Amino acid sequence: MKILLAAAVAALMFAPTLPAHAAATVGEAAPAFTLTDSKGTSHNLSDFKGKTVVLEWTNAECPFVRKHYDSKNMQTLQEEATGQGVVWLVINSGAEGKQGHVTGAQAEEIITRDGFKSTAYLLDGDGTVGHAYGASTTPHMFVINGEGTLVYAGAIDDNKSADPATIAGAKNYVRAALADLAAGKPVETASSQPYGCGVKY
Repeated sequence: MKILLAAAVAALMFAPTLPAHAAATVGEAAPAFTLTDSKGTSHNLSDFKGKTVVLEWTNAECPFVRKHYDSKNMQTLQEEATGQGVVWLVINSGAEGKQGHVTGAQAEEIITRDGFKSTAYLLDGDGTVGHAYGASTTPHMFVINGEGTLVYAGAIDDNKSADPATIAGAKNYVRAALADLAAGKPVETASSQPYGCGVKY
């Protein structure tokens, strides 16, 4: 018995320490972060205090991301939002060597090719920010209000198909959340199940 107990204690002592991956919680303060964008400029979430911020996790090779970019749905939403003073940050948490990972130069090519209308494209190759938010798919969307509170987390819309033809009849949760905030109302749908490709940490 003593031998078994000693073995159990030893196993616990030498077990790998797993990083805490507590996901960001709607209704609570959004996790702070600093990331460098595709141009080499550093951005801190606190830089945008007082403004609504949208975070969009991306992987340009994911069919579900392509659904929203090839149809121009994402760029249209980005343009609508930034035109109203919203800060829109695209984040890539793909690890180096994994599918979807990009360098700053590669991100710039994607921005130009797809006609991004976002504020910045942030690089999170070590996945620190992705884990802090619990970003699990591409796309995975988060909306933060001017007080720094996370007010929406989940899918871009309510149709999980990769078919662009389904966009027209879908309810866009991000557009709805931004409209609620602009109207000074609580976000009616504050969370949903994200869909898409898994983030390649």
